[in-house]
Amino acid sequence: MNLFCLGLSHHTADVATREQFAGSATAESILRQTGCAEALLLTTCNRVEVYAVSQKRVSTDEIARCLTRKIDIDPHDYAPPFYRYEAEKCVQHLFRVASGLDSMVVGESEIFGQAKKAYESARTSGAVGPYLHRLFQRAFRVAKQVRTHTDIARGAVSVGSVAVDLAQRIFGELSDCKVLVLGAGETSERTARALISRGVSDLRVSNRSMDRASELAQAVGGRAVPFDEWTAQCREIDILITSTASETPLLTADKLAPMLRGRLDRPLFIIDIAVPRDVDPSVNEMEGVYLYDIDSIRSVAEQSLALRRKQVAAAEGIIAEHVADFVDSISRGLNRLSQTAEHPSLGENPLRASEL
Repeated sequence: MNLFCLGLSHHTADVATREQFAGSATAESILRQTGCAEALLLTTCNRVEVYAVSQKRVSTDEIARCLTRKIDIDPHDYAPPFYRYEAEKCVQHLFRVASGLDSMVVGESEIFGQAKKAYESARTSGAVGPYLHRLFQRAFRVAKQVRTHTDIARGAVSVGSVAVDLAQRIFGELSDCKVLVLGAGETSERTARALISRGVSDLRVSNRSMDRASELAQAVGGRAVPFDEWTAQCREIDILITSTASETPLLTADKLAPMLRGRLDRPLFIIDIAVPRDVDPSVNEMEGVYLYDIDSIRSVAEQSLALRRKQVAAAEGIIAEHVADFVDSISRGLNRLSQTAEHPSLGENPLRASEL
């Protein structure tokens, strides 16, 4: 058996590439199409990754084909941005991801919750078996230890909070700004709370589920807007922050144009932190509209890294110890099982790439 991870992230691909592989695949579909024994799909605004266990080598193209959102895209054309980690390197990569070391905002905690949700989803569907179960349980343990025993999270912010930093750079004080948050998931909630903490008093929330929009709006002291009315808000708001799970753009130049006629030279700043993107890139060409996507806020996030750079080495040390221990424990456990006639199929190391 072979353990591997294949994916792309903000390190290797821009948002236009990442969104072509986000949103349509499931762990179960990967199992069906590739013949893997176990699979888990981790999709966030900054990464699309598949963790899998297979008896034979599964090619990068096979996984990319499962992830492709559009049938007219040849996954082979996107092969360069995909990275692949086998065996021990896969273990190390997951531990770094879960601990927030591989994030755009180093030390952020959102990825921990996203990884747990991905694990629970794959486990519930039956796509996760004993190997990935042990791997991810150890990853969660490592992440907690890193956050407990280092200051990697000191000054760390979420992607939503970085988006708010960008808005503050543009407007200065945010207390007089009218803001609409489109989407009511975890990222939207963090963004909304960051906006309130920076002084925003006119905060509106819209979501396909009105109940969820009302719940979030009530929690942060804002007001809910019916989803079929959110575009009309663009006539009066100053900032639109979008983070939905839509697979197609919700805002296009044609939809926005009528809303801009009555703005009287007031600029509209849009921060789109969704992947796939909620706002068509052509919107940025409209007069008086300034559009920033998830890649645009990377420079803001990188500046906070200097505050925690010294803690990265300490976190890497913790991860290295756990990687060695995990690989050793798997090897010892399987050696014992291989000596038991009742479990002959478990005699091969699932971490073995070719050299392990």
